[in-house]
Amino acid sequence: MKSLKKSTGSSSGVSILGLLGVMFVGLKLTEVIAWSWCWVLLPVYGVLALVLGLGALALLAAGGLHGITKLKCK
Repeated sequence: MKSLKKSTGSSSGVSILGLLGVMFVGLKLTEVIAWSWCWVLLPVYGVLALVLGLGALALLAAGGLHGITKLKCK
């Protein structure tokens, strides 16, 4: 009997920054570390900055390519 489940070849999981974020929050809440919340949440900010940065680059690239194609058509 054939398996109905197909493999897409991609895996979903938690990133290193996600694991660090969860670990730092746990250590802060259990008072093992006395860091400021800004430092504890830094891995979360890193992921957010990466996503926003890649999105901005994609928008710039799309806008730049659109501008180049306009110049070639004239």
